[in-house]
Amino acid sequence: MTIHVEHPFADPPGSRRELRRLRGRWPSGVSVWTSPTGTVASRSKPVGLTVSSMLFADGEPGEVLALVDPASDLCEALEANPQATVSLLPATAQDVAEVFAGLSPAPGGQFTVGEWDDTPYGPRLVGAVATATVEVAELVEDVGWSTLVRARFAEPVQFNPADPAPLVHLHGSYPALA
Repeated sequence: MTIHVEHPFADPPGSRRELRRLRGRWPSGVSVWTSPTGTVASRSKPVGLTVSSMLFADGEPGEVLALVDPASDLCEALEANPQATVSLLPATAQDVAEVFAGLSPAPGGQFTVGEWDDTPYGPRLVGAVATATVEVAELVEDVGWSTLVRARFAEPVQFNPADPAPLVHLHGSYPALA
């Protein structure tokens, strides 16, 4: 058995794109976006995707902007049903982030990892730092290699009263916040 020091699928050091190297040096909070109705491939069951390229814009109503993989089941689901739940992951949910990013297996499906409550906007992670229900206002294709999702908050944000530390991604790992 070989133990890898780095991710086995990472680009070799000399061929890494500058933007990926820059992004890897910028800490990002980690979330999972879910949709209540997936694609034909998911047999119309809920789907989800780990998203860390995201920002919030205050206003009436508030908005969240996210970059998602245009080939993902989530992007296809949002085109058909423009509703989603955004769960901000706690530091203890690294396994959830890895599964929804497609980096770890999940026999039985993504939603077998972590505890989830069903909502009309998509499953919500129990114990999340916070969860928001959103309605997609716009999908902008070809923003780099991503699709920009512009969504408005549909209901008040739910905050975890325990206020757990958030999961942060930096340099391909999840460092603890001091």
